[in-house]
Formats: sequence, structure tokens, C-alpha cells
Amino acid sequence: MQTILVAGAGKSSTYLIQYLIQNASFLKAKIVVADGSLEAILEKTKGHPSTQAAVIDITDKNQRQALVKEASFVFSLMPPHLHIHLAKDCLQFKKNLITSSYISPEMKEMGNAVRDAGLMFMCEMGLDPGIDHMTASHIIHSIQKISGDITSFKSYCGGLIAPESDNNPWHYKFSWNPKNVITAGVGGAQYLKAGKKVEIPYEEMFLNNKKIKVDGLGHLAYYPNRNSLSYLEIYDLPQVKNFMRATLRYPEFCDGWNALIQLGLTSENDNVTATKNLVSLIALKSGYSNNGSIKEHVANFLKLRLNDEVINMLDWLGFFKEELLPEKAVSSADILLDIFLKKWAMRPLDKDMVVMQHEVEYTRRDQKNKLTSTLVINGENREMSAMAKTVGLPMAILGKQVMLKKIVPPIGVHIPNMASVYRPVLNELKHHGIEFVDKME
Repeated sequence: MQTILVAGAGKSSTYLIQYLIQNASFLKAKIVVADGSLEAILEKTKGHPSTQAAVIDITDKNQRQALVKEASFVFSLMPPHLHIHLAKDCLQFKKNLITSSYISPEMKEMGNAVRDAGLMFMCEMGLDPGIDHMTASHIIHSIQKISGDITSFKSYCGGLIAPESDNNPWHYKFSWNPKNVITAGVGGAQYLKAGKKVEIPYEEMFLNNKKIKVDGLGHLAYYPNRNSLSYLEIYDLPQVKNFMRATLRYPEFCDGWNALIQLGLTSENDNVTATKNLVSLIALKSGYSNNGSIKEHVANFLKLRLNDEVINMLDWLGFFKEELLPEKAVSSADILLDIFLKKWAMRPLDKDMVVMQHEVEYTRRDQKNKLTSTLVINGENREMSAMAKTVGLPMAILGKQVMLKKIVPPIGVHIPNMASVYRPVLNELKHHGIEFVDKME
């Protein structure tokens, strides 16, 4: 019997763990789920006899290595900065690894050593990044196969709240790691437009966001995602004129987040321990001098009308009330996270929604073509979310296929852009309702 180690029992692990449990007898495997919370582990495993709980501190080398050493295969759903600990252990004990996070510089540096060890470290194997890479590569390779020249490639993805569970003015609730939402866009973004590199600083990221139309949903706003240019070579698009990877949100969210940035409330580097409540924090950030109401002052500061929807959104968060700040909060970002954890929490029966759309323009035989490929999938409830499904299943499917020797694992540190990986994984994802609808123009 082999042992499969799943590190992390958070929001995105539900479908991954259930899939492995369902295939445990087929794989002749025991699934060890490691997390700092026994409650989180049992919530995901339901105490199934094929599973074993391991309550550990993932940063404790001895606890962690004891599990990795005994594992046949390792999945990491830990926060991004913790993957490297498991990666080093997997290299030492010669274990294949799958993660859902971006390849970090530290992970990239391990490439030669991982290759020399004959191991597969498959990163970016979730939703975005993950399904986006696989479907994008499938589209690109298919067009190249028919001698098409791709001139524009834009990829959008968002984890949103489903319309039937949307009951707040921000049109947003947490379906994945809350901390990642708070820090989204902080490093700015780069993309290609009309053949030229465009750089957007964080301060302008959510300003005047453009929109795309998604069939059945209407218009969604988007903002550019990190450094899109780093994928030009990986996607093999040297001649493309427009290239962007972007995040989708409802338009109101972007307007509200822009206000938070302008007020300086998203910073992780400031120190707000001297402030006692929200009003004093906002007063400190915006230069309020007790002249008129704090609400009127913020509206003037943001150059908005007092009845503007953004002011109502800030009011809904409680920003104009003298509520005490959490004692452990050090930065403005800490305070935001505390507020959002209360305000944006999904109720047990709430449904989330994942939307992904690729827009590809290409020429073939002097004819211009446009392909729009769209995925819209709703979750069942808070636990069985669309986010958990689309992050966890690609990881689990690849792991199973490798363990059964149906996929020859690509050696080294990779993302899933090779046909030997994306074809079988995408094919099985269709059986789980994760399938794109294509439209040609």
C-alpha cells in the first residue's frame, strides 16, 4: 500500500481529498492529511477509514519530514510561501510533488536538481493558475497545428459569488484564501498591448476598469494579473501583439477596492497600533480634522458624491462607525482582513461561481478569426464550492494518472502546458462538469 500526503486542509482541499478517497482502493493507497487543525482535517475527510489525520506545524522540520519520508506522492495546498519547505523535503526524499501555486523564484532555482533527481514538481496545477494554462495551451497548439497566426491572446478568470447568493453591495464573498484577496495586485502588472509593454502600478490597478461580456452573466470588470509577459515564451507566442492574463470581478468591487487603495487602507507595511477605532484610522489616513462628518470628508477626499455607491459600500463595511480595531492588528491590511472575514464570509448554503474566458484572435489564409472559450461553473454550497472543485480536481487527476503510470511525469519544475498532461486531465475534468463552451466569430 502506498501513502499519499496532502498538506493543507483549507477551503480549496475539499474535492482533492474526496477524489483521492474515492480512488483510494483503486490506488491501493492511504491518504494522510496534514494541517494545523484537526477540525479542518476531519471536516474534509469525515473520518474515512482510508484517511489518517496528521496535526502538525508545517514549519517544524522534524514533523514535516517524517510525513514526507513515508509518502509515495505529495500534494501541497499550503499557503504559497510554505511550498518551498515541502519541495526541499520532496527533493531530499525523492518524492513527486504537485502544488496549485505560482512557481516561486526559490522553486524555479530547484529546477536542475529536481531534473537530476528524476522527479516531477508540477506547479500551477489548480484553477488560475492551472486550468487556464491547460486550456490556453490546448487552444494555442490547435491553432498552430492548422497554421494559424495568433495576434491576440487574453485570458480572464475570477472566483465570484453566484447571483443567487449575492446579497451585499460589494458582490463578493470569500471562496478561497482570504489573505490572497487582500494582497491581489499589490506588485502591479505588466502586459502586452499593440506590441508594446504596458506597466500598471498598484495605485492605478482598479481605476477605470474595462469590462468583458460573458454570455449569461452580462458584463464583468477585469484588472491585469501580475506579469503576463513571463508567459509569452511558455505559451510559445513570440509574434503576438496583445497578451494579457487578468482577474474578473463585478464592476462595483473594482470601484470599491480603488477607494480602499486611495485611502491607504490596503497597506501591509504601515503601523496602525496607535489607532483605536475605524474612524480614527480613516482620519489618520485621509487627513480628517473633525470638520464635518467623517463620511462627508471621505466622499470629498475620494471626489465622490455623498450618495455614491462606493460611499455606501464603505458604510456597509462599518468604516464610519467608531468600532474598536482588533487587538492583534498591526497594519491596515490586518484590519481589512478582520473586517472582510466577518462581512464576506460565505453562509453554509451560499454558492460561489468560477468564470474563465479566453479571447483569441488569429489569422489563417488571410482570414481573421476570433475564438471565445468560456467556463462558468457554480458551487453546490460553502464546502462543495466551485473554487475547491476547479483547484483540487486538476491536481488530484494528474496525481492519480501519474501513480497509475498512465501519464509519464514530466521531469523538472513545470506548469501543465504540455499535451501529455493537459489532454488527459482536461478530458477527465469534462466528466466532472468542468467544460468550456467555444464560440467562433
